[in-house]
Amino acid sequence: MRITFWGVRGSIPTPGPDTASVGGNTSCVEIRAGKLLLVFDAGTGLRLLGKSLLKEMPITAHLFFSHVHWDHIQGFPFFDPAFVAGNVIHLYGGNNVSRTLEETLAGQMDHPSFPVHLTEMGAKMVFHDMLEFVPLELDAGDGTKATITAARGNHPNGVWAYRVDHAGKSIMYATDTEHYAVIDPKLAKLAKGVDILVYDSQYTPEEYAGTAGSGGPKLGWGHSTFEEAAKLAKAAGVKKLVLYHHDPMQNDAAVGEKERRARELFADCEAAREGLSLEP
Repeated sequence: MRITFWGVRGSIPTPGPDTASVGGNTSCVEIRAGKLLLVFDAGTGLRLLGKSLLKEMPITAHLFFSHVHWDHIQGFPFFDPAFVAGNVIHLYGGNNVSRTLEETLAGQMDHPSFPVHLTEMGAKMVFHDMLEFVPLELDAGDGTKATITAARGNHPNGVWAYRVDHAGKSIMYATDTEHYAVIDPKLAKLAKGVDILVYDSQYTPEEYAGTAGSGGPKLGWGHSTFEEAAKLAKAAGVKKLVLYHHDPMQNDAAVGEKERRARELFADCEAAREGLSLEP
């Protein structure tokens, strides 16, 4: 398996010289498992992933949504492979949203917000519901299978975390989830023994508490800290931790400092940056 980060920022894109090293695109992660193409979230990073996939067409992609807040879907209307007939895109989401995933994606592309409707994009779209801790098996195209398992996190309007297991290796993607007073038992179960844990670390502990940064305390906002990420990684026996969903107010230096402090708590730790590619 290989994981590649195309968008690592939370809430809103943050282009500019102060974020050029880490990147300013919102959430999008690519995982290759054998010949299988898995994509997690469709933030603005999805646009660049789509450009890179043009040389591989026709493609079959499996796109998993953690949730449908704007920063996790806004790249979908600019995903080039979705406009090309012959491509097949399977789209997966939780079954606990007020509207279906299909209705939500169509809504953001409805007149007058966007000139092309979802039904006019070209590629074949197949929508699926994910169920908590009910494994989904997909053919990896090389004689093996990949298993994707989902669990609910803690975020306003709901969120899903995903774990991918393939050929004895594992990667977990858990963004936009807020820690509890105790380690989240569902996420600890999903993360047990995982090779790479990608975890929401939007805030420093000081930003979360409201003693630093702007906007006051962040309790109830649905995001976590690098400190809580390290606690979960230790409790679940994770091998490598990747800090993800960086706050839009954190420039390159601030993300680097967050990474430094996190490594004091969990040595094999890295801040996600656009273009970073890892193998378990």
